[in-house]
Amino acid sequence: MSSDPNIVIDVRGLGKCYQIYAEPIDRLKQFVLPRLSRAVGRQPHDYYESFWALTNVDLTVRQGEMVGIVGRNGSGKSTLLQLICGTLSPTTGSVETAGRVAALLELGSGFNPEYTGHDNVYMNAALLGLSKAEIDARFDDIVEFSEIGAFIQQPVKTYSSGMLMRLAFSVAVHLEPDVLVIDEALAVGDERFQRKCFGMIESFRNADKTILFVSHSGGTVVELCDRALLLDGGEALAIGEPKEIIAVYQKLIYAAPAASEQIRQEIRNEVAPDPEPGVDESFDPALVSSSRLEYESHGVQILPQGITTAAGEQVNNLIRGRDYIFRYAARFDSSFENVTFGMMIKTISGVEVGGGTSGLEFTGTIVDAGNTLQVDYHFSCNLTPGLYFLNAGVQGRLDGVHTFLHRIVDALCFRVLEPEFSGATGIADFGCTASITPLEQVDARVEGRT
Repeated sequence: MSSDPNIVIDVRGLGKCYQIYAEPIDRLKQFVLPRLSRAVGRQPHDYYESFWALTNVDLTVRQGEMVGIVGRNGSGKSTLLQLICGTLSPTTGSVETAGRVAALLELGSGFNPEYTGHDNVYMNAALLGLSKAEIDARFDDIVEFSEIGAFIQQPVKTYSSGMLMRLAFSVAVHLEPDVLVIDEALAVGDERFQRKCFGMIESFRNADKTILFVSHSGGTVVELCDRALLLDGGEALAIGEPKEIIAVYQKLIYAAPAASEQIRQEIRNEVAPDPEPGVDESFDPALVSSSRLEYESHGVQILPQGITTAAGEQVNNLIRGRDYIFRYAARFDSSFENVTFGMMIKTISGVEVGGGTSGLEFTGTIVDAGNTLQVDYHFSCNLTPGLYFLNAGVQGRLDGVHTFLHRIVDALCFRVLEPEFSGATGIADFGCTASITPLEQVDARVEGRT
């Protein structure tokens, strides 16, 4: 372990290799035949393919830090956390931790499905070194926080995924760990319990605890974490300020396959793929929505959409604080009454930021078949930097019910850039400014001395 007493996690040259066998019989061959080959003086043959889930990762985390870990599926995030927690052994390198580590890894990991929730609480706590008296003192708080009530006496295999997550999180945080490790498990809970969990995470931060947090939500990482680590293909591409790491991560995941390696190399070389502060709007053809979902058409077809500047230039890299137009056309193959058009902006995690409806506004006007209408939504980009998605929809009266005639979810995505530091946090930029005055001056004004 490092001589620095503030370092609680010290990872050096960490690697994890798995042996991948094409057939079950190859495992037996690997166990027997290489030994026979060496016994007769021959070069042994391997009956497996090596897969490196993690290669040469270095990471140092200090007490009180919250470090976010991001990366595409299969990038090595969960493997790294399991190595840090000690549930996996490294192939190369070393991991050293200081203090008690509590982990909320893959859903239900560490729980015996045949045991009751009560028994699993005691078993998990005992594995972390707590005595029965210490567990007794915390047990009621664990059950109360988890909100599973009488189910605590039922086998864990009868739990829903949400119940399992609630109990696992409650156990982890009530063991008073020095290091809390969370692997995306909070995505399972409902919104109210997620907020409760994040409140507990905030209390951990205030108590100077250390947290490792894996999440696919870039906004959450930027909001909560002090630093972020980007993994890709088992390689630690970059670590640094969360906003910068999330920017290059989003650039990577939405890049065309042919451009991925170039972007990876840019990140390795510490060359920011995103435009530097002060650049203007631009259009990135590689920035496309991979989650686009088109609903069934009922006589209306939404045609290609895009975002333009006021001058009509197509863009998908937007500058915070400027005005833009979201444009699409709707072709009517049938006639409809009471037609309205809509749009919605969402975050990458699906939070609805805002939108609007417009059109003929329930006036009874009929749009005849054969017409194609262009819809322009003028909006101010008062959003903090990040990746956002746009929905488009057309509604009208169908069989006596006002419903969607056509709808496209995540029709396109766009990135918001920040030309200069604004200090805005969260999702929307309300233009908040802070004025700071020494308290004695405030008191003097109140007392009428100035």
